[in-house]
Amino acid sequence: MKKRAVVALGHRALGTTLPEQMAAVKQTSKILADLISEGYQIAITHSNAPQVGMIHAAMNEFGKNHADYTAAPMSVCSAMSQGYIGYDLQSGIREELLDRGIVKTVSTVLTQVIVDPYDEAFYTPTKVIGRYLSGEEATFEKQKGNYVVEEPGKGFRRVVSSPNPVKIVEIEAIRTLLDADQVVIAGGGGGIPVLEQKHHLKGAGAIIEKDLTAGKMAEDLNADLLIILTGDEKVQINLGQPNEELLGEISASEAKQYMEDGQFGTYTMLPKFKAAVSFIEKGEGRKAIITSFDKLGEAISGKTGTVIY
Repeated sequence: MKKRAVVALGHRALGTTLPEQMAAVKQTSKILADLISEGYQIAITHSNAPQVGMIHAAMNEFGKNHADYTAAPMSVCSAMSQGYIGYDLQSGIREELLDRGIVKTVSTVLTQVIVDPYDEAFYTPTKVIGRYLSGEEATFEKQKGNYVVEEPGKGFRRVVSSPNPVKIVEIEAIRTLLDADQVVIAGGGGGIPVLEQKHHLKGAGAIIEKDLTAGKMAEDLNADLLIILTGDEKVQINLGQPNEELLGEISASEAKQYMEDGQFGTYTMLPKFKAAVSFIEKGEGRKAIITSFDKLGEAISGKTGTVIY
């Protein structure tokens, strides 16, 4: 039996602009191909914050300047970001695998994730997206029922909710691809958030934390390993204090204690640790690795990274 891993790619693995993304994906594809060469079946999810913000801004500008068109909902922008990031990733991974003599189909699954309409996150939006807005544009967003926040001296930004993932709609398709020993890209940007209304799935104006969706996907696929790639080789605690420390191998109970102590903030490392602990506690023999994308090989072999078991 091959080992199964879910890999969550952070911003550094993708870049921001189109040229940056193309260059970053070439390097990221080599690292993912290394993992595949070692016999892992992998499902890949990824961040999309710069990309979905760019798409959202572009679609809104287009709608504003063309009377026959409306602004695109956030759920549609999320779907578009999954498509174009997935396109770059599957092309890059396929090319790298073929260069190594490995023939595998690499597919992107447009992924919807059901969220709870009563999730507390809908009452306290926190995710900042898109470009800076003028006062007039901010007023227009408020009139549409959207939330904005002012950054003094810079302008206004739109903020959206970040609810927890409840159910991955296309999980059976993802599982089928992995069972066939194929490479699958899914749940990009945390998935397209949708509200279940009988048989209808209604897009929600929100963004799900991609690490939480990665953890949920790893649970549902009964993966052996959850890999969360970030900008740091190891996670730090007690930042800026005399007892500052890099975390190596820790237990899930130790990770929970660090979370309770407020070591990981709210929007950076905390979702990563929540995802890792939930995944580990729901199955035997599982572990999670949090490290930088260029140190993954060393982390897999136990030489670096923050490893939670």
